[in-house]
Amino acid sequence: VQLVESGGGSVQSGGSLRLSCVVSGYTYTTSSYCLAWFRQAPGKEREEVANIDSAGSATYADSVKGRFTVSQDNDKSTLSLQMNRLKPEGKAMYYCAADYCAVITTYSKYRYWGQGTQVTVSS
Repeated sequence: VQLVESGGGSVQSGGSLRLSCVVSGYTYTTSSYCLAWFRQAPGKEREEVANIDSAGSATYADSVKGRFTVSQDNDKSTLSLQMNRLKPEGKAMYYCAADYCAVITTYSKYRYWGQGTQVTVSS
């Protein structure tokens, strides 16, 4: 399974960015799968920003609700994160992750990760 993120960059506070994650080598079976975006700022723990399951149900961290939107395309090969009204605290490395939801529920972690894309927000 390979995940490749893109779309990071530098924006001013209040600006927008759209991150993409291309997922390949993943077998979509009848089992439910989950995709997620995480971020990690220097010196801080990794934080789950948003996730979406195979039914299209999404959840968000309180810190980004109303500003970020997670989605996947029709063939489910690309995961996106639309980030609006970015704040300086949004500066971080953003990662996408994937796994079967049952695995996440059992082990509380994703097995498959991308290499990350950097987002910088200036005040």
